[in-house]
Amino acid sequence: MYRFLLTPRWWGINVFVALSIPFCLVMGFWQLDRFEGRVDTHREREEQAARAETSEPRPLRELLPVTTATLGEQATVTGTYDPEQELLVPRRDLNGERGYYVLTPLLPADGGDALPVVRGWLPGEADPAAVPAAPSGEVTVVGALQGAESPRDVSPPTGLPPGQLGVIGAASLINVLPYPVENAWVTVREAEAPLLAVPPASATNTGLDMKAFQNLGYTAEWFAFIAFALFMWYRFFRRELEAQHDAALGLGAPGPEPAPAQARAREETSPDPDPDQEPDRDPVSPADASARTRSPSASA
Repeated sequence: MYRFLLTPRWWGINVFVALSIPFCLVMGFWQLDRFEGRVDTHREREEQAARAETSEPRPLRELLPVTTATLGEQATVTGTYDPEQELLVPRRDLNGERGYYVLTPLLPADGGDALPVVRGWLPGEADPAAVPAAPSGEVTVVGALQGAESPRDVSPPTGLPPGQLGVIGAASLINVLPYPVENAWVTVREAEAPLLAVPPASATNTGLDMKAFQNLGYTAEWFAFIAFALFMWYRFFRRELEAQHDAALGLGAPGPEPAPAQARAREETSPDPDPDQEPDRDPVSPADASARTRSPSASA
């Protein structure tokens, strides 16, 4: 009854289903593993951020270059602010309000590359007149270490006037500052009034962001493919069984009748002619009727 499963057509169907199921399982569990990894990383980042708020600051040089492990760690560096190169970073939100960052380069006392320091945040449009002056002389800055920003993450405005910056990072600062700069920045732990301290940003692509939920959605899709493949195989299998059952009962669709049988069927079903009815004659035109009535001598 199931010998049709050994036909070439069903061999192809069975091999396809047999290979697609383990492939979809592997891909589904891989996407699920990526989602769980992002969940674990998000939890670790939250714990790290909580520890960093109360941990002792470490020298900046020990934390560079910035990595996922050092991002958000409290760093300390001694140097001198360069107020002549101070920049404002507009369209930055804090506590649901639009404002701007105040970024002042710090020239380290050890002679290293300049360090961008966000001294705080102010509400409203970027206004240099509203920014308090940076401390003069040698200072020790303590704040959270941050990595260079990506334009894709912050969506910076274009066409900014001189003295304003869209993205904080060495790639954008190298064309603005007259000296080398670190590809990192620090947001101070305690800002001077009226500035408000900017909280450290978390690492991108490591938490419960849109990409994490995309991994979860891909997991569901791969498992749905398995269910779909099994469902379609079952549908084809049932259809084949039903076709065999109908053929055994003679319920298959009849084919076209042979021509002689069709002719005999038409003859048998056609009504007999009525003997009292005058047979149809071919219509005769007036010209033909006149020609038939001519005498032989006239035609000669």
